[in-house]
Amino acid sequence: MEGHDDLIVLDVRSAAEFEGMHIKGSYNVPLPLLSEHADEVAERLDRHVVLVCQSGVRAGQARTRLNTAGLENAMVLTGGVPAFEAAGGDVVRGAGRWSLERQVRMAAGSLVLAGMLGGRLISPKVSVVAGAIGAGLTFSAATNTCAMGNVLSRMPWNKTASEPTSRSAIQQLP
Repeated sequence: MEGHDDLIVLDVRSAAEFEGMHIKGSYNVPLPLLSEHADEVAERLDRHVVLVCQSGVRAGQARTRLNTAGLENAMVLTGGVPAFEAAGGDVVRGAGRWSLERQVRMAAGSLVLAGMLGGRLISPKVSVVAGAIGAGLTFSAATNTCAMGNVLSRMPWNKTASEPTSRSAIQQLP
């Protein structure tokens, strides 16, 4: 980052995740917004672009969308913001929230546990819940998507008062 004055770090996580912790000097354009306006975003990014998220999955999806829109020089930061911080990178911390990935692990684990306990204590049919979650996680891994993450990202605790609009997110870019 120090050797590239023309580097733009684009964080594609939700505004709430960005508010919790982000790379100093990065810009927040959440993935759903970027997906809808990839052409407009790509037009603004004529420099070196590094895409970041929590783990690299959403950043990879953003790179695919931006490639389709004509921006082919975008790179993905492996390991996301946590890896950047662990390597000694300069991050800005805000409100303490659980990452979306951690929320998915908690929800999936809790549902599997409830299904298994319900299957033993209530009815064996309740254990179908555990199987359904397992099938959903398998599908999620195979398709590199996360339906549970999409649902959780819309929950009130994952919203901020300043969720960016397409106009504000795009206009903030250099």
